[in-house]
Amino acid sequence: MQIIDSHAHLEFPQFESDRDAMLARARDAGVEKILAIGSGTASDRLDAAIPFAEKHDWIYATVGVHPHESKLATEEWFTELSRLAKHPRVLAWGEIGLDYFYDHSPRDVQQNVFRRQLVLAREANLPVIIHCRDAWPDCLRIFEEENWRTTNLAGIFHCFTGSLADAQRGLEMGFLISLSCNVTYPKMSHLLQTAAALPLDRILTETDSPFLPPQAIRGKRNEPANVIEVARALSNVRDLPAEEIALTTAANFRRFFRLA
Repeated sequence: MQIIDSHAHLEFPQFESDRDAMLARARDAGVEKILAIGSGTASDRLDAAIPFAEKHDWIYATVGVHPHESKLATEEWFTELSRLAKHPRVLAWGEIGLDYFYDHSPRDVQQNVFRRQLVLAREANLPVIIHCRDAWPDCLRIFEEENWRTTNLAGIFHCFTGSLADAQRGLEMGFLISLSCNVTYPKMSHLLQTAAALPLDRILTETDSPFLPPQAIRGKRNEPANVIEVARALSNVRDLPAEEIALTTAANFRRFFRLA
């Protein structure tokens, strides 16, 4: 099965003990590409995803400040991110957005940093990777106020947990909807109902590793090899073979990022 993990945090300490073996397992499982996500967790970690993309030709990177760390962002951070965004292996700006579930940063700060990064992403001519949790009205409103649709850059709603209506508003702006291993959780069955109603050519698969392991290994670390579980879950509600889900979502990724 050839598949793509469109969102993984490869630099996180959960992988320190076996990172090379973890990547080898992903390849053995059929993972064709990984998008390594930059989260902007510290001033000396803004480029954390890029070394993986430099070392492996099947891995790409992003840069950005996660909403959790919005309160830490400085002008120096934004300047450095703009420099890093020019790296040839960087495909997108993110993950950025809003998180009203944890509120690790004040909401007004999250919104300001989100808006600032949309401006920078536009200047860098990069699509955005969006983290949105319990904040869909504000997230979508900001996109509308920033006239994001007119940029034609669009982006990805990663680890999507919103409603079908939220997804449809994203689709109207050109976004792709990325689904993670939480679609295997019994209490998240509504996500599969949403996935069943979305156009298949606008869906991506991801793991959000090391977080959100599939139901069969809840409580353990997640890793990119498990992205095949997303395709299997989607196959059940789309009435399609998992292999077709994997191939189609991989093609969606390559087409969106204009990869050969």
